Amino acid sequence: MNVMLRCVLRGLLLGVPALALAQQDGIRVEDAWSRPARQGGTGVVYLTITDTGAPDRLTSVAAPVAAKAELHESFTEQGVAKMRGVAALPVAPGKSVTLAPGGYHIMLTGLRQELKEGDSFPVTLSFEHSAQVTAAVTVRRTSGGMPMGGMHMPGKTP
Repeated sequence: MNVMLRCVLRGLLLGVPALALAQQDGIRVEDAWSRPARQGGTGVVYLTITDTGAPDRLTSVAAPVAAKAELHESFTEQGVAKMRGVAALPVAPGKSVTLAPGGYHIMLTGLRQELKEGDSFPVTLSFEHSAQVTAAVTVRRTSGGMPMGGMHMPGKTP
């Protein structure tokens, strides 16, 4: 039985959304979520990646709801919140990497549709060695975290 079918069956049996957990070749993706966002605007995806196999690196991301999806990092430098693109993100065996507000995240630009609370959409993660993993992203509201507006990207005019 393939991994995706096992995830779907496990989700149905546990009453959890079917693609809340996606796994392929030793890479597991869990708790993929996004904030609501307007069509044409910018969105974000957060999730947790766990490597249960050999060392690997997340090298690219894609989501059909956006013209472009990129791996980014938020950080604070001299009291100013900033953001920059990241070429790749290492994932180590037996460890989890969490993409979360205020840190690493997937930036979605040129949203092709509104992201409304309760909606879901796929995101595909590509790795240096492992096969691609596609997970379902659930749109939900959150309290706290870093707002999307007001952030400065190095090399860009604020």
